[in-house]
Amino acid sequence: MTTHEITLKVNGQTEQVSVLSNMTLLTMLREKLALTGTKNGCSAGECGACTVLLNEEPVNSCMVLAAECNRVEVLTVEGLAYDRQLETLQQTLIDQGGVQCGFCTPGMLISARALLNRNPHPSEAEIREALVGNLCRCTGYVRIINAVKEAAHPSREVSHA
Repeated sequence: MTTHEITLKVNGQTEQVSVLSNMTLLTMLREKLALTGTKNGCSAGECGACTVLLNEEPVNSCMVLAAECNRVEVLTVEGLAYDRQLETLQQTLIDQGGVQCGFCTPGMLISARALLNRNPHPSEAEIREALVGNLCRCTGYVRIINAVKEAAHPSREVSHA
């Protein structure tokens, strides 16, 4: 199998990685860079647990070949915190009780971060649309949506239904 040498920026750090032709971005992040926050849920692009930002766009990293990632920028859930401090979105997810088993959390956070980067003050409908590709089997979504609303509109009341 052919090996490719790629250089990319991951969470602000330049990385040089040797990858096989069939290695996914997800596998590279987890096995080559030890960034295990990105989860492998389905390996078919259906669940969103492996969502990362690739050049600021959310993608299912299980569906992207690592060899195609030369000279790109990747943001994983590990890159959201700064100087060991959680970003507002991460903290509101905790505060709103939007984390249960935690398996979907990295993908939810990255999809929500992509939305807030594009639109700092989204409506609830826009939040729901942004998270449509992320499946959660535990929380029922209300608390996750409330967390994104709180991060976007910190002074507003959110429903606790």
